[in-house]
Amino acid sequence: MVIKILGTGCSKCGKLEENTKKAIEELKIDASIEKVTDFKKIIKYGVMQTPALVIDDKVVAAGKVLSAEEIKKYL
Repeated sequence: MVIKILGTGCSKCGKLEENTKKAIEELKIDASIEKVTDFKKIIKYGVMQTPALVIDDKVVAAGKVLSAEEIKKYL
């Protein structure tokens, strides 16, 4: 499973990454996390608000910081 955090590196992006790592650890899932900060690549996903969470190339959330519990529902 490939998980991507789309964002420019703001504090909200960092919090989303932290919550995603927590969710992966708690569920014991084998997944890699990639940070995408290039604005052109973010736009290709159709995302206009960051941070955004992408799981296996599908945008599951944008414009908000999901909690670890919310992220678990998508995993």
